[in-house]
Amino acid sequence: MIMPSGQQLLLPANPFFIWSSLIAALLLDMLPLGRVPWMPDFLALVLVFWNVHQPQRVGIGLAFMFGLGVDVHQTALLGQHALSYTALSFFATMIHRRLLWFTVPSQALQILPLFAMAHGVEIVIRMISGGNFPGWMLLLAPVAESLLWPVVSVLLLAPQRRAPNPDQNRPL
Repeated sequence: MIMPSGQQLLLPANPFFIWSSLIAALLLDMLPLGRVPWMPDFLALVLVFWNVHQPQRVGIGLAFMFGLGVDVHQTALLGQHALSYTALSFFATMIHRRLLWFTVPSQALQILPLFAMAHGVEIVIRMISGGNFPGWMLLLAPVAESLLWPVVSVLLLAPQRRAPNPDQNRPL
């Protein structure tokens, strides 16, 4: 695949870094901050990021396993987050080639419907099982996740941007 002009060649992603970022996002979601409807889902954000940038290493099965873990932790209906993360992972993998051609702010706009769909799946499952509607503040969560996309992109791509052997004659 021909790279867009001006895009920096990245080093391969370290599998340890991928796993540690996913576990850090899971732990960030598990902080006892009080679950409010507008709070972004950091694990979903990092899962989508790695599904877009490393679809061979982070796939639908891993999203399902993390979803089950979140379901158990939040004592939600078993499979609620698993289905949401699986659908999110599938659609992120489906658009990953096209998404990488755009700038990071444009990517954030294109990722917004995916996050909205994931939260919609969670709400529909919660409502079918007899739960209460959390309120319209829930619409702010996908927007917050989309606004965090550039920050996550800078943070998670930083280890891949450094040169393996810096040299003044090699500007990589």
